[in-house]
Order: sequence, then C-alpha cells, then structure tokens
Amino acid sequence: MGYKHEAIPGFNAYKKLKKSNSIILAANTRINIGIIEGILEAAKKVNTIVIFELAKSESDLEGGYTGLTPKTFSHNVKVAAEKVNWPWFILHGDHLTIKNPEKDVPYIKNLLKQQIQSGYTSFAIDASFLFDTSGKTTIEELKKNIEVTTEIAKYIKDNTDSSNPPGLEVEVGEIGKKDKNSGLVITTIDEATTYIEQLNKNEIFPNLLAIANGSTHGNIYDESGKMIEQVSIDIPRTIEIGKALQKYDVKIAQHGITGTPLELIASRFPKEVIQKGNVGTYWMNIAWDVLKVFQPELFKNITEWTLSEAKNRGETKPDAILFGNNSKYAIKKFFSEIYAVDEETQEALKANAYSEALKFFRAFSSTNLVKLLK
Repeated sequence: MGYKHEAIPGFNAYKKLKKSNSIILAANTRINIGIIEGILEAAKKVNTIVIFELAKSESDLEGGYTGLTPKTFSHNVKVAAEKVNWPWFILHGDHLTIKNPEKDVPYIKNLLKQQIQSGYTSFAIDASFLFDTSGKTTIEELKKNIEVTTEIAKYIKDNTDSSNPPGLEVEVGEIGKKDKNSGLVITTIDEATTYIEQLNKNEIFPNLLAIANGSTHGNIYDESGKMIEQVSIDIPRTIEIGKALQKYDVKIAQHGITGTPLELIASRFPKEVIQKGNVGTYWMNIAWDVLKVFQPELFKNITEWTLSEAKNRGETKPDAILFGNNSKYAIKKFFSEIYAVDEETQEALKANAYSEALKFFRAFSSTNLVKLLK
C-alpha cells in the first residue's frame, strides 16, 4: 500500500533542529486509535514536528505488549498523517534493548529489518544494561555496551540509505554505580563523554544520548496508591553532561517524562542540551480516562483482568498501583475491543490527545519547528 506521507529521515532533522533550543516531543503511543491523530492535529496547529516511537517491549515481531508490530504501528501513523494531512513526523524504534547479546542481537537485527522495511527513520540502541561493575576504568566498564552498540549501529548503516541517514540514539547509565548523594544510578560526565568518544572512534556518530539522570519510566505512586509528580530529575548534572557533549555534536534524549510537571519542564528543563523528550505512559493514561467514561464496560473488564493478573503473580500493592503499573499488558489482551470503539469515543481520544499535546509543545518550546526543516 502506498502512503501519501512517509516519515522524514531523522539524522538531518536532528541536525537542523540542534540549535533551536527546543525539545522534540517523542510520543510512545501504545494505543493508536484517536491518540495519534490528536497529536498530529496539535503538531499541525503549531507547525511542528513530532516523533512517534515504540520500544522493543511495546512493539516487536510478535506485537510486544501493545499488539502492534513495526508494520502495523507504521501503517497506523501514516494513515493518521494522511487524514490530518501533516507530513512532519519521524518514526523511531525506541529502546532496542540488549541484555543478553548472544540471544538479543540476532533478534534485534531481524526487528530492525522490519522497522526499516516499514519506513522507520530513527533508532535507539540500548545496551546500557551491559555495564561491567568489575571494570577498573570507565572504558572497561562500558566496553561491552560500546561493542554491541557499534555492531547494531553498523547494521543500521549497512541497511539504510546513506544519502538520507536515519537518526541514532544511544544509551549509557541504566545500570551503573550509584551516586553518593542521591542513591540513584546517575550517569557521570566521564561515562557520557568516554562512551561517545569510543563510538566516534568506531565511526558511529549518534545524534542523541540517553542518560540516567533520576527520571523514572511510567507512573509514580506514594504508598497509598496516589499518583505523584516526578521531580527527581537531576537538572544540574544534565546540564553538565549536555555541555560536555557539545563538542561531539550530541544532545540528550530525556526519558521518563510522564509525571514531570509541565511548568517545571517549561521553566527549568535545559532545552539547550535536551533535544528529544520521551512521553509514553501519559498517552495511555489519557486513553484509560476516556474509556472510563465512554466505554465503562470495556474499562471495567480491562481493570478486572489487570488486577487479577497482577495478583496471580503475587503482587500485593494497592489496586491503583497495580493498575497503573500493569494495565499496559491489557492493551494486547483487549486489542480488538479497543480498536473497535465507536466514533464518539475516537473523537474523545483525539480531543484529549490534541489538548495535551499542545501543552507539551508549549512546555518543550517546540512550536514552529517546521520552518527550520524546510
């Protein structure tokens, strides 16, 4: 099937926007119906670009936990882009995670093959789990990450158009040494610069580096099950790393933004060093809020199944936490029902995604970016 709009190549887009001091919204839309269209409508309204992405756990060759393969996700994005008539989007393979290289590398190459065939134009290699705590130097600690990232990046280069190269994001810091002050794993300046320097020596030149800076993926709750804001991102360290990366022509990809107050992002996020902002769970939460009102029976079934599955696994936290942390697994289970909701529900999904995306674009200072891409 031919599409009116294809995703734009990531590498040159990131380069052109590098000096814009804005964060590009990267939306992990686990539920596509209504949500993608709403985000694209908002992007069109403010004349900007948006990244649509799913991680390997969310979308793989078997559909991940969303029920979406790269082929179906790509199709859904392109159909929505045609409906909205907005061509300014990037398709990104997020978190291509490698924990066991022997098993994971061959699988990821097959996954990449389908992503490339489906028109993906940007990729995130995540070998950050391969941190060697026994290493005596930073290079020794990062050696396996560097080797595996290089292998995957070369596979991408060999299988994509060199005249329009895809964007490349890499990651350091998921696993590592804990910061003495915060008790969290926080990427050091030395780790970030050593990692990029070694990749450059291997002729791998990423646009973006994801670091560990105190953010958390997903929803965050207090002990009673009440959702709380995320204010743990180490902004001073992020700025230090960002400035140290400037000589390598690399900016930061900020992961785990769900729960971070938008006013904090608007006023304090260092947009001069962060170029990409991942927002995932937020869009799923919006979908649940809509289904709760427009499809109460379906939402009841999703809730009951989620809680039952979690409790059967021995989880004992309050129901609100169990639902918030595990409802993503219900998307595949109730895939047919979710994607068969009526027009009214779809409009509500679209309207909610539209209004929330407008707020993100404003907080990210990412309006009117298209003029820089032409």
